[in-house]
Amino acid sequence: MEYHEAADFLFDLRRFRPKPGTESTARLLAHLEDPHDGVDFVQIAGSNGKGSTARMLERSLREAGLSVGLYTSPHLEDVRERVRVDGRKIPRAAVCEFVAEAREYITERGADGDSPTFFEAMTALAVWHFGREDVDVAVLEVGIGGKYDATSVVDPVASAVTSVTLEHTGILGDTVGEIARDKAHVAPDDAPLVTGATGEALAGVQEVTSDVVTIGAAQTDRDDDPDVHVEHRGRANHTEASIAIERDDRDWRLETRIPLLGTHQAENAGIAAVLARQVADVSDDDLGRGLRSAHWPGRFEVIDTEPLTVLDGAHNPGACEQLADTLSTYDYDRLHLVFGAMHEKDHREMAATLPTPDSVLATEPSLERAEDADVLARVFADAGVDDVRTVGTVQDALETALADAGEDDCVLVTGSLFAVAEARAHWTGAGVPKRISDRSDARDALERANVPSADDAALQGDAVHRVVRYSLGYERAIALERELLRVGGECALSGLRRDDETVDAVLMGTVTQFERLLERLEGADSEDGAVDTGGLGDVARDLRRTLESNEGVGGAEANGGDDDDGATSADDDPGDGYPWDDRTAVMGILNVTPDSFHDGGQYDALEDAVAQAEAMIDAGVDVIDVGGESTRPGADPVPVEAEIDRVVPVVERIADLDVHISIDTRKAAVAEAALEAGADIINDVSGLEDPEMRFVVAEHDAVLVVMHSIDAPVVPGREVEYDDVVEDVIDQLAERILLAEKAGIDREDIVVDPGIGFGKSARESFEMLGRTDEFHALGCPVLIGHSHKSMFARVGRAAGERAAATVAASAVAAERGADIVRVHDVPENVAAVRTALAAREPDRFDWRC
Repeated sequence: MEYHEAADFLFDLRRFRPKPGTESTARLLAHLEDPHDGVDFVQIAGSNGKGSTARMLERSLREAGLSVGLYTSPHLEDVRERVRVDGRKIPRAAVCEFVAEAREYITERGADGDSPTFFEAMTALAVWHFGREDVDVAVLEVGIGGKYDATSVVDPVASAVTSVTLEHTGILGDTVGEIARDKAHVAPDDAPLVTGATGEALAGVQEVTSDVVTIGAAQTDRDDDPDVHVEHRGRANHTEASIAIERDDRDWRLETRIPLLGTHQAENAGIAAVLARQVADVSDDDLGRGLRSAHWPGRFEVIDTEPLTVLDGAHNPGACEQLADTLSTYDYDRLHLVFGAMHEKDHREMAATLPTPDSVLATEPSLERAEDADVLARVFADAGVDDVRTVGTVQDALETALADAGEDDCVLVTGSLFAVAEARAHWTGAGVPKRISDRSDARDALERANVPSADDAALQGDAVHRVVRYSLGYERAIALERELLRVGGECALSGLRRDDETVDAVLMGTVTQFERLLERLEGADSEDGAVDTGGLGDVARDLRRTLESNEGVGGAEANGGDDDDGATSADDDPGDGYPWDDRTAVMGILNVTPDSFHDGGQYDALEDAVAQAEAMIDAGVDVIDVGGESTRPGADPVPVEAEIDRVVPVVERIADLDVHISIDTRKAAVAEAALEAGADIINDVSGLEDPEMRFVVAEHDAVLVVMHSIDAPVVPGREVEYDDVVEDVIDQLAERILLAEKAGIDREDIVVDPGIGFGKSARESFEMLGRTDEFHALGCPVLIGHSHKSMFARVGRAAGERAAATVAASAVAAERGADIVRVHDVPENVAAVRTALAAREPDRFDWRC
């Protein structure tokens, strides 16, 4: 079964109307032999804040070392976002396996008029996957209410009701008290229900269960004092808030930051903290770090500061009111609002509760439920806004707003999560270039994109020239397909074609055809005249960059440029750009540890380390990467002070040498000490797991290497399921890059490392090496770290015998577009890289003295 078939099967269940009760979900799980038995579940119900609270709880439990499943709704771009294990979306292969096991049963129930609904099937998929992955805890966001919600098929070990307002009155009740009573049925049998409800809502909760822990602000007008006090101390920076959580009867107080802004998010953090302490033995350090790492896309997400750019999925008056309250804490001149909403919402009340904008760009997300932009424009015109315009697509509206805004203004995108998702693609969307040399490569590229006609020989033949894969909204994919066909190219779309899901589009054509496509998308004159980009302007810019960085349009090479100087690294001044700007650079590993897997103990004496650094420079190294903690499988963590004592003296001694200095660390405190000692690059193999790291790098204007890793140190035997290891890693790295950018790090100062050997098998590591050029889709330099790794056992090289294989892989990486290779044996690998570059561009690279 192909993924698009499985996804369509699930989406088609939306035709069945929701009905109260858990029986349907329970019967489906029984058919699957109750795969969730043995998993501890936490349910989170409420009118608002369920998803944020679930995310904060999940992240805190993971910080404590637990494997955690997370089930939330709705999703931004991909339905698989609803089901995650340890932060990773459920693989497409798992969705196919679930549908294969459940389809016959669901079809039979449908024939009897009793089919599970879409939400019931998704809930079953989630708990099935959590059992399959043997998670320790699974956190479930309740859909509607609590008593009859599909998620109530489980017996939770802990539960919460975040807040209660009038909603779904036709199902849950006509009063806040009635609705609260329904939601309170998620209460666990052996633990108190945690809630932020007050007044009539709290009274309703207490009618169902008297065992309640209440969460609230320390200074409130409520009659009863909450059990846990939460203090919102305001913003700590442009993207984080400072909070304190205190429980007097347990002599417990926690101070931390959270990346979710607004006073209501502080209460959600308090609920998550209490739940985490109920479920597991979570230390205050783990809890504080987990809460601070709980990023939740599209929920008052500050993307940039010049201009202030905010994405918020507020889709009802209450959420718009909270948005307005949070935005009021920022200083800005003019407010440019991009607004796209669904037709069933109260648009006038939403407009009334939002801050008064100076300009409004009314637009329509690409799905049938979207309200007409003209209707939304009338709403804001009636509200007294003078400058109201309609723009056909969210992407074009965002581009217009950003162009109109001054650096002291604010651009706000809101109205629905659908609008936010389409706007967010401006920063996360990327075309993935494909290396296509024959029909077999073409078939593989089409199959990975779930193109139904992947076996079509004609398509395979067309794909041999230039191939780029995009994920974008259905209407935009259709528009892109149409424009490429007009210039003689080919475009294959994935089988999953729904207006509320992203579509994979595989673009195929010659260099000339792509040039003509870009002329059309960029509005240049052609024989057909200029065309409306239809929201594809951002695609055009990214496509030009992608093709130019991959020997495409314009003829530029993967690491090439206009400079014909083939100087050695000795001629590269660290103050004049970076050596990887126009060629493959070599990063030499200098481990000052007693236990590193290859050279542990050789350079842990200061004089030995300095001598090795000087030898690497003589051999032509470009960067020296100093490491004070091993990430080999089974390595013990090193305390911060001990790591600082190892690396800082070395950095201070070599800081004046003619070389760039990198510090290999997962800890922000170590990074800061090394930067102050003279380092200028931070190599974070954890991919920003320390929430302070990105701010330290931004403050010092340093370069950040962000690596994709499942665990650092590596956990022996940990297996991870990938649908396509390269594209899955690209997807996850895109979020890490955006996280760094939101802290103030420019994308040109971010280097990505696919993380060979970290949560990847030997076969997957070799696949990533062979497809190195595809990582340029992220718009960042690419580092390949492969030196002496266990992957080379696959080619017959045992530990201690991997130097030659490492050298060969360095040459492959350079040929495939790596900007940096990270190695132990500098002379041999410098020679390999230079040879590969000289073979590719013999007239350009010349390292003769």
